[in-house]
Amino acid sequence: MRRAAGVLLHPTSLPGAGGIGDLGATAERFVDWLVAAGQTYWQVLPLGPPGESASPYDCFSAFAGNPLLISLQQLADDGWLASGSVAPDQDEPGRVDFAAVRAHKGALLRRVWSDHRANLPADIGRRFVAFREDPAVADWLEDWTLYAALKEQFGGAPWNRWPLDLRRREPTALAAARRELENEIDYHRFLQCLVFDQWSRLRLIAAKRGLQLFGDLAIYVALDSADVWSNQDLFDLDEDGRPLSVAGVPPDYFSKTGQLWGNPLYRWEQLEARSYDWWIRRLGWSLRLADLVRLDHFRGFAGYWEVPAGEKTAVNGRWRPGPGAALFDTARQALGDLPLVAEDLGIITDDVRRLRRNLGFPGMRVLQFAFDEVTSDHLPHRVPGDTVIYSGTHDNNTARGWFASAGATVRHRALDYLGGTSEEIAWSMLRGAFTSVADIAIAPLQDILDLDSSARMNEPGQGHGQWSWRLEGLPSEESAARLRRLTEVSGRFAGSHRNA
Repeated sequence: MRRAAGVLLHPTSLPGAGGIGDLGATAERFVDWLVAAGQTYWQVLPLGPPGESASPYDCFSAFAGNPLLISLQQLADDGWLASGSVAPDQDEPGRVDFAAVRAHKGALLRRVWSDHRANLPADIGRRFVAFREDPAVADWLEDWTLYAALKEQFGGAPWNRWPLDLRRREPTALAAARRELENEIDYHRFLQCLVFDQWSRLRLIAAKRGLQLFGDLAIYVALDSADVWSNQDLFDLDEDGRPLSVAGVPPDYFSKTGQLWGNPLYRWEQLEARSYDWWIRRLGWSLRLADLVRLDHFRGFAGYWEVPAGEKTAVNGRWRPGPGAALFDTARQALGDLPLVAEDLGIITDDVRRLRRNLGFPGMRVLQFAFDEVTSDHLPHRVPGDTVIYSGTHDNNTARGWFASAGATVRHRALDYLGGTSEEIAWSMLRGAFTSVADIAIAPLQDILDLDSSARMNEPGQGHGQWSWRLEGLPSEESAARLRRLTEVSGRFAGSHRNA
């Protein structure tokens, strides 16, 4: 990898009409801002349709896109909607009201489908057909659209509470459901065409400007998802579709009782017998959507924390062996090069380090973890080159918020190491990350803007009110110029790559 820099911001956090950030004109203007700031990467979180928690790591599908990311303004500009219908009734500044957005945006998207499905514009109709017939899409689209239509029919109930014949995917029941729900299935096909059409357009705009998109792939999928429903044999479930064991991590930096995620665990021996086909399709789809992809919870591929279903915390779990290199060796044979970044944070053992090094994936370091001890591997001078370094991630507080809540010893170590004052801590952290020898440095936009903890994206273990932070306006030209100067002096300026 070239020495480079980027910015972390999920599209839902962009400003604009509609109550939530989307893939339309504001996203394009943010691309312009990143280019003006000399950045190489725009890093985003997973793009799937989230459940009630709004977490992009807890989605109804590992393949489908989030319809809430569809730009209503773009649809209005294309003549499909009246411009005055774009903004929701309530739009709290600085936050996404997911329930309000789902209701308002969902109604408008259904109106678009109802008004135009019988007479789609020729260019949209061609793209719709091409999308459906794309082999990489057809592989997951039919299961997703049937799942989404059935979920709507059953009032949002999870698939393991549906009638037994549908729960067990009996062919006659599935065929009958497809006939009965044909229009609803077509509606969900249409939504997927729209969201990936807009994503592809945004990616093309970014590529023309020399900006790469940095995606994210969650290791686990939600129990209530099209993926688990359509591949029940690949997950550790009982005959009624309930998990026998669930995913989590033992006590760590974020929680004294560990993190109990609750996702069903894979039957890796079954996946191995099928040459990891489902995982290879998933990796291939993720790499089609982005230039570089972060592998969430990489340590789970070496060994994962198994917690018996029904436990209240993750404390009473045990380590189990993951697939190791076999998965990625098989994927390379099928897909070629794998531009992946291993999220190797948390409890990392020698087997995890060996696996990452042998696969040649860059690892991660987070500057907020650097000052708990003087020998921390997250200190910039101890970071190896094959690393993506962050001041903080989506799971961390902002730099300003972190410093305000840190103990006196940590604050003193940070200031002694980074220099500057407490008022300058966010940019001191960014300077420490950007001037390290790590190949890539990523800055959360909140730290560039020096925001406090009210701008935190997620606090692990806190289920309510997460993922909703949102910009009230795009960052200024002055902030782009300041980030550009830091990027230039640290040897990460994207212009040198584009001119090479």
